[in-house]
Amino acid sequence: MSIIRRDLLTMGAASAALIGTGMKARAQGKPVIKLGVLTDLSGPYKDATGPGSVALTRQAVQDFGDKGFAVEVIAADHQNKPDVGAAIARQWCDEGVDAIVDVPTSSVALAVNQIVREKGKVFLNSGAATTELHGTQCSPNTVHWTYDTYMLAKGTGSAVTKAGGSTWYFLTADYVFGQALQHDTTSFVEQAGGKVLGASPYPFASTSDYSSFLLKAQGSGAKVLGLANASGETVNCIKQAREFGLDKTMKFAALLISILDIKALGLEAGQGLLLSDVFYWDLNDRTRALTARCKDKTGGNPPALVQAGCYGAALHYLKAVADLGVVRAKASGAETVARMKATPSDDDAFGKGYIRPDGRHIHDVYLFEVKKPSESKGPWDLYNLVATTPGDQAFKPMSEGHCPLVKL
Repeated sequence: MSIIRRDLLTMGAASAALIGTGMKARAQGKPVIKLGVLTDLSGPYKDATGPGSVALTRQAVQDFGDKGFAVEVIAADHQNKPDVGAAIARQWCDEGVDAIVDVPTSSVALAVNQIVREKGKVFLNSGAATTELHGTQCSPNTVHWTYDTYMLAKGTGSAVTKAGGSTWYFLTADYVFGQALQHDTTSFVEQAGGKVLGASPYPFASTSDYSSFLLKAQGSGAKVLGLANASGETVNCIKQAREFGLDKTMKFAALLISILDIKALGLEAGQGLLLSDVFYWDLNDRTRALTARCKDKTGGNPPALVQAGCYGAALHYLKAVADLGVVRAKASGAETVARMKATPSDDDAFGKGYIRPDGRHIHDVYLFEVKKPSESKGPWDLYNLVATTPGDQAFKPMSEGHCPLVKL
């Protein structure tokens, strides 16, 4: 338990309270479902996932209510390392965790995906973006809930190219997520009549000075700087690019950026930026209500997309457990996921949706534009809605995914 205990300490009293709830329920004789939030608690994705993912999973448990069984939530830091994440996932499965939630960083998620299948548990992925989770490496035990590289690439790559960004240069985090995002975006740029002039891959999670890569991008003559990275890395890239004056000759296309990143960047630097997202706190009455319920658990910040995904996936999973029965749900993760697929989803983060046979959750995708400072009416009033893409058009068709579970 050394890894898990050490990482749980970083969660402080919040995790302790969650675990205590499960222990109390055991004392009362109720059956217990255990959720393990495997996330980034100390690295570059901490703000967009991390403690917020734990808080939104906890909110899902609270909103689900008492249906005759208790829910225990634990958490650990995978440190963005596949070997660390795999070790924790294997230990959790052996010790009775029923479902693993979140798992940002695609390389870690792919490792966890295999272990969960071997162990007969459930993987509720929110944080990883690789389409392989519902493609060639799809599993009857995995649900790919929130977003993926295809969706981001189609939503942003096509829109920016059609708006005049005909030539691109990529700055790419050199691991599964960044590589896939660059690949998918390139295909949509070319389909829209654009051209990619070059790319600079950089070591993920160990790079803070992007100057040499930015100079190469500037020298390429491209009209668009495509940022195939995420979270704090994207913010730092944009800030450094502006310091080098790239904003005078290039548009910036942030292929994955959360509302927390935009807040950190500021409207002065971020205004006009186009981005694709699946959740915005001020989108409708339901998203505003969810944000109001969980704001005390997230330090007053609205949920970011991955955190909202943890909420939606965990809530739908718990509904499936209640429908199937705790004994059967604990006995077979694949049967529980099958019940999730057979039941339409509906929650305050994503509204109505469903899970395809390949495990991909389907929901609407939104194109937002970052507001000008003069347009904003409050500290989190950051986006204007530009367009909505229906879910059945936003994600990769099953015919192109090559999931072995799908018979077309």
